[in-house]
Amino acid sequence: MKILVVDDEALLVKGIKFNLQNDGYEVITGSNGLEAVELAQDPSVSLIILDVMMPEMDGLTACSKIREFSNVPIILLTAKTEDMDKLIGFDQGADDYLTKPFNILELKARIRALLRRSGANATTQAANTLTIGTITLDLDARNAYHSGELADLTAKEFDVVEFLMRNPNRVYSREALLDTIWAYEYRSDIRTVDVHIRRLREKLEDNPAEPKYIMTKWGVGYYFKK
Repeated sequence: MKILVVDDEALLVKGIKFNLQNDGYEVITGSNGLEAVELAQDPSVSLIILDVMMPEMDGLTACSKIREFSNVPIILLTAKTEDMDKLIGFDQGADDYLTKPFNILELKARIRALLRRSGANATTQAANTLTIGTITLDLDARNAYHSGELADLTAKEFDVVEFLMRNPNRVYSREALLDTIWAYEYRSDIRTVDVHIRRLREKLEDNPAEPKYIMTKWGVGYYFKK
């Protein structure tokens, strides 16, 4: 499934592309509104992520022009937070709206929801779950289950365990987890990661003192064992 990402912030585009490719999407990119309109004419594009403030042509104008020939789902990205800006975006044909700074996992959840709603993502309900051992994540409802029992996770706890489960057996330092999970938010104290890992073990492990899944690589970081 192909996703078009258009933003004049090169590092942001690179980060989004990397994360979406890790989830199996094909990603094409642009850096301004004119490129967005041109690239959106590719009939294989299933979804567009479009920044509002761009050179050559702004994202709202590009969105309106794309709507002249395509009904592909569009997510607008912007640093603006006023309700009027959102209403203008929807009036131009946008399907969803995400304000910078944002969490990459929230963006992924919005993408899945829009693709499912548009019918482009012909997957079964099972394909929207992630299971390793006794732990299952319902990616649509953002619920976690331990041995079939619902675990009461906070939003950030879900983000952490989802990220680790999507990348099993790969060790991430505390700094790397902060950069990924809290990427565009206030830079939290590094101990925040330790607290979230401890709470996840309490909620998802049979014996938090001797975890089977949410593991520590001493001196390096944390990983999810598969």
